Amino acid sequence: MPSGAGWLSVSVVICCFTEARWELLLHGLASVQSQTLRPEQLVVVVDHNEDLYRRLGLYRRLTGALLGVEVVENSGPRGLSGARNTGVKAATGDIVAFLDDDAEAAADWLARLIPLYDDPDVLAVGGRVEPVWESGRPAHFPEELDWIVGCTYKGLPRVAAQVRNVIGANMSFRSDVFERVGGFNASLGRQGDRPLGCEETELCLRASMGSPGTRVVYEPAAVVRHHVPATRGTLRYMLSRAWSEGVSKAQVTRLLGRNQILGPERRYVRRVLPRAVLAGLRSCGRDGDVGGLARAGVILAVLAVTAIGYLQSLWQSSSSPARASGSVLYRLIRDNSGGKPSD
Repeated sequence: MPSGAGWLSVSVVICCFTEARWELLLHGLASVQSQTLRPEQLVVVVDHNEDLYRRLGLYRRLTGALLGVEVVENSGPRGLSGARNTGVKAATGDIVAFLDDDAEAAADWLARLIPLYDDPDVLAVGGRVEPVWESGRPAHFPEELDWIVGCTYKGLPRVAAQVRNVIGANMSFRSDVFERVGGFNASLGRQGDRPLGCEETELCLRASMGSPGTRVVYEPAAVVRHHVPATRGTLRYMLSRAWSEGVSKAQVTRLLGRNQILGPERRYVRRVLPRAVLAGLRSCGRDGDVGGLARAGVILAVLAVTAIGYLQSLWQSSSSPARASGSVLYRLIRDNSGGKPSD
């Protein structure tokens, strides 16, 4: 794809950690291999699972389906951030794109993402993540809360626009971003079944703070479909994920030492959620839709749990060295310091 600096090569990284997603992983790999804009490299990173690593190797030898696919083991800490950093080290492309192991990319996914890098001020580009519900969307689960299952939620821009951060299941970065500011923070992000997050948010903020005037862009035309198991539609999971989101946002606030990072959350709470609650109540009152009442109640519960998780996490660490180290990190980023992803 042409750019002001010439043709941009693309590496795609998929991180995996469990054999339970085997079929989903194969579908995701096939979707990358059939892109209209073919990447020069496809890297699969196995996160500390020897059985899965061996199974991928055996599958490649027996079927030939993964010819040209590089399968490597996570050389960093266990967890998604460590695995992604391993993928970054293995990547050779000018652009490094990431797809989740339970997601499938539309055929024109990369063809939609990469042209935005024609603008040299664009550091990262993310796309739309559509949920594919295993058992259908639960009546109590509003689209405004789809971030809980790692998908694009109602309230994001409908056309290409500058945003604070990309969504992990569908994102890409210039490779030199990692060289300048380092990789994903291994203290953030999902670790096995622990639903922590915000590692993408923290990296996007760190990159933008290190290069004033640059942009992170959301392109909704670049689509991936993300599998959502039935267990993630339960109220129990929603509240657990909401708590973890609050904790994760508190971690990012401490690390970067500035509360201004929560501007998008404040706009979301002021504008998007009130409309969603009113829509649910109107649906219940006008149409007798009990699900509308449930959606309104769930929104309020998720908002409360997220806020409590955030405030409690900040309070617990208010006297810890984390606050001081966060201000040091902020000064380093402000001065354009950084390094490569740690081992």
